[in-house]
Amino acid sequence: MNLKKTILASTAALACTLGAAAHAQTSFVDCVATPIANFDGNIVDAALATPELSTLVDAILAAGLEDALASAENITVYAPTNDAFAAIPMDITTAILEDVDVLTAVLTYHVTPGAQDPRKFVPPVKRETLLGEYVYFSYNDGEPQVNNSTVNCAGVRASNGLIWFVDSVLQPGF
Repeated sequence: MNLKKTILASTAALACTLGAAAHAQTSFVDCVATPIANFDGNIVDAALATPELSTLVDAILAAGLEDALASAENITVYAPTNDAFAAIPMDITTAILEDVDVLTAVLTYHVTPGAQDPRKFVPPVKRETLLGEYVYFSYNDGEPQVNNSTVNCAGVRASNGLIWFVDSVLQPGF
């Protein structure tokens, strides 16, 4: 019962954080000053508790990466929202979801070692992903970017790392 209350409270807190941050992204200073929400659980638990990440959770489960992401230490996940996945044509999404190797490559391209705060990077900055390719950080109109995706100023700190919500699916070079 307590676990259920914790998950419900965390979900409500994450939803409020996401909604408030969407309106707060007006300047570099505002973005950097946005507090990181704390979640009592690992990165996979946090994703499961966040309705806006249900498509990402489905992809993680389809690739069989839930245990690896739950047990990894000190990682950062750039988490595409459901809207980010919806922007991809359905036939491409279906093809990716049906090919575990491609799906794994796409998902591990969204993860970097270390607890990274992309809001504090002074461009140009690049970081290697778990896939072994690089993501690049910059700013556009006061908003942090990873590759060409906008990073929501409100992150989530889980027991094993950070989650940053992004508005598009990052694409590795293959």
